[in-house]
Amino acid sequence: MQGQRTRVQRRPVHGVLLLDKPLGLSSNQALQKAKWLLRAEKAGHTGTLDPLATGVLPLCFGAATKFSQLHLDADKTYEAVIRLGVKTATGDAEGDVIESRPVTCTPGQVVEVLDRFMGEIDQIPPMHSALKKDGKPLYEYARAGETIERAARRVTIHDLDLIDMQLQDEAPSLQLRVRCSKGTYIRTLGEDIAEALGCVGHLSSLRRVATGPFGTEQCVSLATLEAESEGERLAHLLPVRSLLPEHTPVTLDEDNAARFLSGVRRRGDWPNQSQVAVFGPASTGHNTTTLLGSAHTAGGELIPGRLLSPIEIQQILETESELTP
Repeated sequence: MQGQRTRVQRRPVHGVLLLDKPLGLSSNQALQKAKWLLRAEKAGHTGTLDPLATGVLPLCFGAATKFSQLHLDADKTYEAVIRLGVKTATGDAEGDVIESRPVTCTPGQVVEVLDRFMGEIDQIPPMHSALKKDGKPLYEYARAGETIERAARRVTIHDLDLIDMQLQDEAPSLQLRVRCSKGTYIRTLGEDIAEALGCVGHLSSLRRVATGPFGTEQCVSLATLEAESEGERLAHLLPVRSLLPEHTPVTLDEDNAARFLSGVRRRGDWPNQSQVAVFGPASTGHNTTTLLGSAHTAGGELIPGRLLSPIEIQQILETESELTP
């Protein structure tokens, strides 16, 4: 029938796509578009970026979704521009202006104030955030004009570098590079820095340039994906094991690998380790190995954590063989 939409035939896709999220899309909108382009059956992202923000958004497909929670704990690095002298209802450029103050701080005061925000600090999460109260996101209360009391949360600012400052400009601003722990709100950081400088401010732009071991130089854009063939799109996927860079690798023989995949503990001379990535033979008679899952070791035992299924492993191996020239 004319005008009827063609149904997309989904398929098993496993791996991590590092997307450079564009301005104006929510993280979920970007995920759904990439999922559609890859025709993937299952997908999820590791930590959201606001529509105002751009940059590194790791998307997990298939078996990779089993380990996406691990990446939520990773440190993040942002490049942010704080517009001084103007406060908005949302703390960013999307909100209505609710207060203006003259900017009278000096470069020396900026450097001094930034030093105060290094290390562990307490932040009160913004109302315009996805944190939930009684099962409802805070931003829903904010849109209804309600303000909910929020407890301060301890976060860590590892690095806070001043890239540029324009204090005498018509639109005075600070450009910062921030490396921080999970749960840090850069909007709140910007507002708090502006308050400490004796004025107000809001976040006018935000770009995530790194999350854990992943940086923008590894990312692909939606526009590029749209212009490519299916094979080229799949070639951008990093293997599932890329989500386990700090896990100690352990390789099992064929018999122990099969038992491990069944959830059975294995005995060996391993030291106690809280994070282990377990590998086994990719196929009988071959030297190549494949990821079986995560584990930890205690008392000489390898204790299974999140496991790939035999079907997932087979699908990963088939895809890898298709992409290998």
